[in-house]
Amino acid sequence: LSTVIMVLLVAPTVIVIPMSFSASQYLEFPPREWSLRWYEHYVNSPAWMDATWTSLKAGFLTMCLAAPVGVAAAYGLHVSRHPLGQFFYVLLITPIMVPVILIAIAAFYVFVQIKLVNSLLGLVIAHTILALPLVLIVVSAALKSYDMNQEMAARSLGASRLMAFLGITLPQIRFSVLTAALLSFLTSFDEVIIAMFVSGGDNSTLTRNMFNALRDQIDPTIASISTIMIVISSTLLILSQLFGKSRD
Repeated sequence: LSTVIMVLLVAPTVIVIPMSFSASQYLEFPPREWSLRWYEHYVNSPAWMDATWTSLKAGFLTMCLAAPVGVAAAYGLHVSRHPLGQFFYVLLITPIMVPVILIAIAAFYVFVQIKLVNSLLGLVIAHTILALPLVLIVVSAALKSYDMNQEMAARSLGASRLMAFLGITLPQIRFSVLTAALLSFLTSFDEVIIAMFVSGGDNSTLTRNMFNALRDQIDPTIASISTIMIVISSTLLILSQLFGKSRD
């Protein structure tokens, strides 16, 4: 049953890749003629390139914001042992339990008031809300298997809590932190619903443009962009796994 489910999930991806190499004016599978024309159209299109650059910037900034905040939150909740710790943990992971459309509507309403709609800053803040729970969950799991006595030994020898964390704890949970950071980037890079509400104009994301193109016209360029996004996402995850194994 698991094999059947995996095949059904992966099959659309397998179909999109050969479609991206079609020479046809329309999406077709299997391609009757092979060509790189839609990759060339994507690279030579200023609109697609601008959207790609916006998505990359938003993903990088989201990673830079969500990763340290999420790591700090996970560490604080782990060592505090506060009676309300579990409550704050659930509160911080609420964004993954709430439908994304509700978060998008709420973000749009707030951003209209403070004039952050169609801005890169607003997009990064909204995406950070989605990425933060992933960082918190991954890093919290790593901290549960980590022996805090090592950090306490460093503090007993004169190290501050910050120095003990940076010098003792962080190097030992680095693989989880790296994985969480990459998940933050991919969460922002692949997200479309919030982008439909809070991005636009000069700050329109790649996924937003893809959705609009698919709605307004059947452009095979979408297949080539989807293939590139699949390659980027897969490569980042594979590299994170290889990096973690090589450093263990």
